[in-house]
Amino acid sequence: MCQAKLQGTSIGSTEVEFIPGKLRGGHYVADTKTAGSISLLLQVALPCALFADAPVRLQLTGGTNADMAPQIDYMAVVFRAALRRFGADFHIEILRRGYFPKGGGQVLIEVNPIRSLNCVNLTERGDVQEISGTSFVAGTLPIKLAHLMADGALRELSSKGSGNIHRYKEDHQLAPDNCNGIILSCTLSSGCVLGSDALGKRGVDATDVGRRAGEELRRTLDSGACVDPHTQDQVIVYMALAQGRSAVRAGDVTLHTTTAIHVAETIANVKFNITPDGEQNLIECIGLGFINRNLIE
Repeated sequence: MCQAKLQGTSIGSTEVEFIPGKLRGGHYVADTKTAGSISLLLQVALPCALFADAPVRLQLTGGTNADMAPQIDYMAVVFRAALRRFGADFHIEILRRGYFPKGGGQVLIEVNPIRSLNCVNLTERGDVQEISGTSFVAGTLPIKLAHLMADGALRELSSKGSGNIHRYKEDHQLAPDNCNGIILSCTLSSGCVLGSDALGKRGVDATDVGRRAGEELRRTLDSGACVDPHTQDQVIVYMALAQGRSAVRAGDVTLHTTTAIHVAETIANVKFNITPDGEQNLIECIGLGFINRNLIE
């Protein structure tokens, strides 16, 4: 995407040299050839796409709902809400679902580049406005599992108010392989959106899958945070690039976040401060104020 020169990416190499060129818009294709996460492909491509010289179309193939990464539905609902606070956005279309182990999911992402990112102040949480989500099964799995996951999640969240979880079976043309999972989101009066998700596994009770997702969201709500643990690390690069001082109220700072901060401080020469504030942590940064001079007006 940036016409880079790259050396040292062979097996056994101890040094990688990466010399970026100009970020260019256009149509880009990436295929993990496994159930590797499409959400992680989007994570690395999106900041570049936002600072390209023209619109970007990403055609991504792999796992749409994979372990050890946010499900693509989480990216479309929860992370996208956080990104829009920075003045950026993307359009997403899921053409085919891809699950472990086959993968084969296909997602189209369209991004209009921006001139600069706004700083954000995500420190006032407000009250719970709405709890919603989707609980799905695919392939030959019975719809009963979707109901069990949704009911398990709602029991965990009962102290936070009523929730509306859509329970459904994926269309066989869209999702021919077996999978079950749940994605939850909570919209707050401040405009912040918190989320959680979980995937089923062979031998794991579907109610427990839903309970796990519900418990994670409940813990985030109890912490008083304005971002959940999965959005927390993803906003670091945008805080580093934004114009002005950004502040985000988080719960426990994750290892992913401390890693992202280390990389941002090393490469971008910005400084992040983490200040304990009761049970929360305030993550602050004065961004670079990066201007997209590539953008063709």
